[in-house]
Amino acid sequence: MPLSSLEHDRRYGELDQVLRAYAGQPADDTPEEPGVALTAYLRHTWHTRPWALATAETQLREYARNPPGRLRLRLGEFYAIPDVGLPEPEIQQWLTCLADHIRHSIETGEVPPPATAVTHWEWHARFPELAQFLGGWFSQDMPDEFTDHDAATDDYVTGTDRHLVARLAGELAELLALDLDESDYALAVAELGMEVDPPAPYSPSGWLAHLAARISGPRADYGPPRG
Repeated sequence: MPLSSLEHDRRYGELDQVLRAYAGQPADDTPEEPGVALTAYLRHTWHTRPWALATAETQLREYARNPPGRLRLRLGEFYAIPDVGLPEPEIQQWLTCLADHIRHSIETGEVPPPATAVTHWEWHARFPELAQFLGGWFSQDMPDEFTDHDAATDDYVTGTDRHLVARLAGELAELLALDLDESDYALAVAELGMEVDPPAPYSPSGWLAHLAARISGPRADYGPPRG
């Protein structure tokens, strides 16, 4: 039978986080240097959940040493490594390479410095509520569901728990404080799930600033919130 959620997290939870960081990224790590995806994972995890790094190192190494055998494969009691573009015989060596880099980072204290998010995973890990908001309310279907961008924003604010709205306000403030180029703000909102253009006459950063002001204003009670 498939793994329970508890067993999955106990044995593979942080390994899964590492491998999710490779979505859309090559497994280009070498014994000398971690690749872009692992560097993004290290940068974010060091600054948010540093205690998880040792778990990641252990789970990666254990999986590399003991990949699922035929019985576990037949029963479905295993973690399926996503396709990272490597031949199957090279996967175990690659996982060990990742574990080695994480261990080196822990033991030496070498931490990637803070930087703008680079990968799709890193954008979502760093701005989770903004990704929920943009991907859920500003998909390509937004013009069919709402009269305009402000109506979509108001729908989110009035139907979402105020603690999550406050989290969104904080993430917007953090993103704006990075003072990125306009092209980088356009990339950021696209990576975070926005599939429509900002309303005229706003640039991406101007619209984010407008959003920040709008969601921080007074809010009416229109029923039970999302939470």
